[in-house]
Amino acid sequence: MKRFLVVALVMSALCLPAPAQKKGGDDFNELVKRYYSGWNTLNPDKVSSMYAKDADLIFFDIAPLKYSNWQEYSDSFKKSVAPGFTSLSLTPNNDVKTVRRGNMALTTLTFHLSAKQKDGTALEFDCRHTIVWEKRGGEWLIIHEHVSKPLF
Repeated sequence: MKRFLVVALVMSALCLPAPAQKKGGDDFNELVKRYYSGWNTLNPDKVSSMYAKDADLIFFDIAPLKYSNWQEYSDSFKKSVAPGFTSLSLTPNNDVKTVRRGNMALTTLTFHLSAKQKDGTALEFDCRHTIVWEKRGGEWLIIHEHVSKPLF
């Protein structure tokens, strides 16, 4: 009888409607903090372990239009973006939201970018960020992300 109750409890938890399921927000809030701390170093190697390395994954950043895989993203950032800055501060706002469905999760948030270019020009603006995660081997990895800046 106890075995039946345990199985029934587990099955009912798995079959709950999506809003009643645990969304994993606390876990993902920590991942988001780690993500932003890593990018603030201007060194993509600090966040490399957070990304899936499949050759066909697409990542969208503010510029350029897209990256076709993590290696291209990392290499381009190191060669074209990081050398132009002396500092970068990406600060997530308090609107982080994660919805989890099995081994997939979607995180949305806005963040503030504050940076100083090597020529002394300061940049300040707000952005949007969407991250698609997949749990692989017990770890949540980014399989797609989209960063954008509103026009106005």
